[in-house]
Parts: sequence; structure tokens; C-alpha cells
Amino acid sequence: MNSNNNPLNIRRVKGQKWKGEETPADSLCKGSSKRPTKSTPGEQPLISNVASPLGEVGRGAFVRFESMEWGLRAAFCILRSYRNKHGLCCIRDIIGRWAPPTENDTERYIRNVCLWTGLSDTQRLTEHDWPALVRAMARQECGMLLTEEIINKGFELYKKNV
Repeated sequence: MNSNNNPLNIRRVKGQKWKGEETPADSLCKGSSKRPTKSTPGEQPLISNVASPLGEVGRGAFVRFESMEWGLRAAFCILRSYRNKHGLCCIRDIIGRWAPPTENDTERYIRNVCLWTGLSDTQRLTEHDWPALVRAMARQECGMLLTEEIINKGFELYKKNV
């Protein structure tokens, strides 16, 4: 379970504040250094094998969102930036930037995402393809299967440009 509502493990970047991001005061219990646990609707544990390890890497390294929908919205915003600013429009290019070989088994990541989406690694993606892509990336990143309902709620937040 991804308790930070960040299914793609978006890293914290100094000076960047996401909409729907929890502030440290929101995410810590008063008088305690432990983070509260929240159940996340729409999240299902993955039963099959996944290439990436489960769990968080380094306390505070990843953004914490108020809800899974806000974490998904951020993922869609990143995909928009990849397309508009960097010209990345296929799984191979997107995953190559998201999970570079210096930190990941990028080829395995690409193969898994293609398998789980039914899309080719060099197929030109449209925004219509992004929900399936994000769902597969969440499976790879955190080992969770997100429901179509929760993915669609995050996509709607993104499309409303809130």
C-alpha cells in the first residue's frame, strides 16, 4: 500500500509545490514524528510478480498527496510536460526519462508497461492513452493495481486544470 498517495513515486523537488500536496504539518501527527496511516480507496494490492520493490525509499524523498486522486493528477501533469516541453510521446521515451537506466532496469520497465497496457513501446500516445499508461506505471512503481475509477478521478482533476 502506498501511504503517501503517490502511486508513481514522484520525488520531492526543492521549491516545487504540487496542488493537493500535504504540507509537513498535514502529514505528521501532533507531538509525533510518525506519519499517520490512511486507507486509500481504489487501491488493490498486486498479487503477481512485479520488477520494482515495494515500499518507500528514504523518508521524505517522495511527495505526499492528500489523496490518491491528487497524486494521479500530478502524474498526468508530468506526462503533459514530457510531451509539451520534451517531445516525449511514446512509452519508450517516457519511461526512458522517468526511470533512467542509471537508477532502474529501464528495459524491463518498458516491457512490463507495454504488456500491461497492450501498447507498443514506440506507438505515439495521446492523452486518451495516459490513464492506461499511468495505471501500468503505478503497478511497476509501487506494486499496486489502481481501479479505473480512481484513475479516472485523477484524470478528471488533470483535465479540469485545477
